[in-house]
Amino acid sequence: MNKEGTAEKKDEREEIKILAFLCNWCSYAGADLAGVSRLQYPAKVLDVRVMCTGTVSPYFIIKAFQEGIDGVLVAGCHIGDCHYLKGNYMTAKRMRFLKEALNVFGIEKERLRLEWVSAAEGEKFASVIRDFTEQIKALGPSPLRKDREEVAKV
Repeated sequence: MNKEGTAEKKDEREEIKILAFLCNWCSYAGADLAGVSRLQYPAKVLDVRVMCTGTVSPYFIIKAFQEGIDGVLVAGCHIGDCHYLKGNYMTAKRMRFLKEALNVFGIEKERLRLEWVSAAEGEKFASVIRDFTEQIKALGPSPLRKDREEVAKV
């Protein structure tokens, strides 16, 4: 409590922001199973349901970081189990390239994570979210978010 007797607002810069692109067929269903099973994991993750992780453009990920997201998770079907046959192969290839390209933008490659989570792996989904959240907390706010906040003050 502050002097006025009201609860202090938590500094928004301390709260991390994570965006998760989840495959409709596997990872989104895994997230649903985690929720239905009442598994504990941080709720501050913004889920974006995509038909296949193969449709997640590197542009969307870079744009998310530019808009102040601190970490991006891309989660899809296990290799060989893609409903669109090769979507997760394309995703794996793009993510390897993108992790290296993030250095150009001044973003640590640890802020981008790729995971394979099936519809039956609710516990794994919850574990990935907990682990990634802790990893991003340890890294702190995105360097791009700090730049955006400084520009907003001017």
